[in-house]
Amino acid sequence: MTAKIKLNAASGGGSFSLQAPSSSANNRVMTLPDSADGTILTTTNPKAGNIIQAVQVNYSTAVESTNTSSYTDTGLSGTITPTSSSNKILVMLAQNFRLASATNGGQNGGSIQILRGSTNITTNQAAYLFYNSTGVSASLFNYTNYSVQVLDSPSTTSATTYKTQQIVYGTGNSIYANYAGVSYLTLLEIAA
Repeated sequence: MTAKIKLNAASGGGSFSLQAPSSSANNRVMTLPDSADGTILTTTNPKAGNIIQAVQVNYSTAVESTNTSSYTDTGLSGTITPTSSSNKILVMLAQNFRLASATNGGQNGGSIQILRGSTNITTNQAAYLFYNSTGVSASLFNYTNYSVQVLDSPSTTSATTYKTQQIVYGTGNSIYANYAGVSYLTLLEIAA
């Protein structure tokens, strides 16, 4: 028989039970703090700022884009399901890129954006990875590791996908995400 302590509300309402482990090999000790009255925190009643869950994904395949008119996916994406619509998601990105220039003296550059679904959350604008307006030589290569943290408010308890996209500037140029190794996307749910 499993040992159990049950506390009933004075007014005859709900009850609270403490149940011991199923065997002595699983003995557990719970120590209450020696302080004033307080509230026991749980995953459904966390303290503001607590991390509720963490999701990390990585991607190491180089993805090329020569598109100068719209953003294209980099292959790096992750999905998290918030436990409360009031909680926030801390998005942490560490992604590497290479820019290959095929234009002499022309525009050269590239940008990245982070999307929640179809919404750009990168401070409502793209982040420049590289930008050279003139005087660029052909066969120029630029490399960069782009890191950023964005605290997002998705306001949902549905599965939410975050991903990165890239764009290149200048006809004939190419941008490659994940070119120099592994890129990482980390999603942390933060209690509101």
